[in-house]
Amino acid sequence: MIHTSDEFGLLRMRVAKEIVGEIILSESPEGVIKKWRNIFQISQKDLAGQLKITSSVVSDYESGRRKSPGIRVIKKYVTALLDIDTQNGGNVIRGFARTSSAPPLSDAIIDIKEFSSGMSIEAFCKAVGGNLLTRTPTNHFIYGYTIIDSLKAITEFSTQELIKLYGMTTQRCLIFTKVTTGKTPLVAIKLTNLHPSLVVLHGLSTVDEVAKRIADAENIPLAVSTFEKVDDIVKALQGLE
Repeated sequence: MIHTSDEFGLLRMRVAKEIVGEIILSESPEGVIKKWRNIFQISQKDLAGQLKITSSVVSDYESGRRKSPGIRVIKKYVTALLDIDTQNGGNVIRGFARTSSAPPLSDAIIDIKEFSSGMSIEAFCKAVGGNLLTRTPTNHFIYGYTIIDSLKAITEFSTQELIKLYGMTTQRCLIFTKVTTGKTPLVAIKLTNLHPSLVVLHGLSTVDEVAKRIADAENIPLAVSTFEKVDDIVKALQGLE
């Protein structure tokens, strides 16, 4: 029988392997390094302190001014991120337990992608013709997106399965298509207790006030895409990295 501490340790190892693998295989490792530090919400100063190096060294790696680090440095970097998160309660690591073991993709997921670096909410909305309806937190960045057929998701997914829409990280945009009022997607998000960086609704003319209130209460930026077709959204996002 695996004890709770052992479960956390195994999850931590799995997360470490995923991050290290992504950095090593990326054509722009400096962007991926910065991406994961931001996902863990750790400052360059705190990371440098954990690594016992200067903040300028961390900055050099993230900007590409310094030669890409070798595998030993990458492992130390990732271990430092995980150590800091563990010291703070392990909330980011535990989040992967809910979003990682995804079932096979269904027809409800039109497209899903991870980014190698973060994108601002404003830039993402511009890409999908999105008009923001709520305030935009300055510290929210998007590291991927999932485009969802809302009608199929409602009929196929349980509340627990909706969690799998988040891919590798919750810091992404969830784009709900074939929406009539916007209320159902926001209620579903509230029930999962996981907050995306942005929700975009497509296919409706008026957003339900309940949806707006949930978005405001949960601090989730909410936008409506003005694009006529879902294919237009897919094409617009295909070139984003």
